[in-house]
Amino acid sequence: MFKTVVGHSNDPDSLSAVEEVIQQCVSSLAGDIPKAGILFCAIDFEHSLILQQIHQAFPRIELIGGTTDGEISSVLEFQQDSITLMLFCSDEVEIYAGVGRKVSGDPIAVTKQAVEQAKVKSTATPKLCLTHPESLTISGVSILNGLKLALGQHIPIFGGLAGDQSRYQNTYQFFQTEVLSDSVPILLFSGKILFSHGVASGWHPIGQVSQVTKVDKNIIYEIDGKPALDFYHHYLGLLPPSMEYPLAVSEQNGDSFYIRAPIAYNQESGSITFFADVPDQAMIQIAEAGYEDILAASKASFTNALDNYPGVEPSAVLFFSCVARRQILGTRAKEEYQNTKLCLDYHLPGCGFYSYGEIAPIDRISQTQFHNETFVTLILGTR
Repeated sequence: MFKTVVGHSNDPDSLSAVEEVIQQCVSSLAGDIPKAGILFCAIDFEHSLILQQIHQAFPRIELIGGTTDGEISSVLEFQQDSITLMLFCSDEVEIYAGVGRKVSGDPIAVTKQAVEQAKVKSTATPKLCLTHPESLTISGVSILNGLKLALGQHIPIFGGLAGDQSRYQNTYQFFQTEVLSDSVPILLFSGKILFSHGVASGWHPIGQVSQVTKVDKNIIYEIDGKPALDFYHHYLGLLPPSMEYPLAVSEQNGDSFYIRAPIAYNQESGSITFFADVPDQAMIQIAEAGYEDILAASKASFTNALDNYPGVEPSAVLFFSCVARRQILGTRAKEEYQNTKLCLDYHLPGCGFYSYGEIAPIDRISQTQFHNETFVTLILGTR
């Protein structure tokens, strides 16, 4: 048995909201006891109070989560300023939480601590990892690299970086009843779990293939031996680099790509700062997308995951979308989840959030990658 339930409230009062969420979950649980959960929550709630109430209602639960830039669920669909909770019940899947603290100091050691804390409780080899880590104190790529090193390259990792409603000041991560910053909470799933995923952005590479020739983590100084700004000016004229025109960065095999979105630029040095690290010597192209392309990607992500699900009937779906997608889509952001719901003729409990960077393998055979401006679908079940 693997059962999943979801609660979601947009009540602005923290106590009222969490009580509503708990009541929704209790009703759906129908007496079953949850083993683990993941909580997505807007930045302005009383997070300690919410966590205490959840643990009072569901003692010994393995819980992680964090703050967001928008929330999604099968209960209220797309919302902002809300809280949503997904709970997992199972007698054949082990789900255990771990956390690494002060990750900006030593991401390799801290992510290893998180993995070891979760693995020591389990009797089986992990099948997949969920994470909702810090986004502002350290590169998301550094966190992902640490998790991959600790778990092994063959264990897929899914999730998104915590947000704070585009203030870019301070994000929070949740572990059991603790509200943390600069941390990496994880859930490890092992046992008879079945899963599949889909990844799509909607952006299409255009123009010639170029090469990053000078870069320092997320700051590109030169492309093809010339200032990075020259590359953008070639395609956009006098328009500055923007999220609407990110870079498509090719995987090493050249058959697929991930997105890197620009966040700032320096006119004097000709450099461009991106939301995440770009490898030295990476092959890139500028990318473009229209509203319909971006919305079609959420549907493509979901249908790819659903088509590749190895079982008969999934139990849950998780969504991780990018804050840049929400900002570009504006009032149409609600269509991202609505597009996925149209693909189903039955109820599938769903939960997700808008993040500062998404984590998932590009496809079934690739290692886990860090993404910008991408919609990630993860489907879970045991049947």
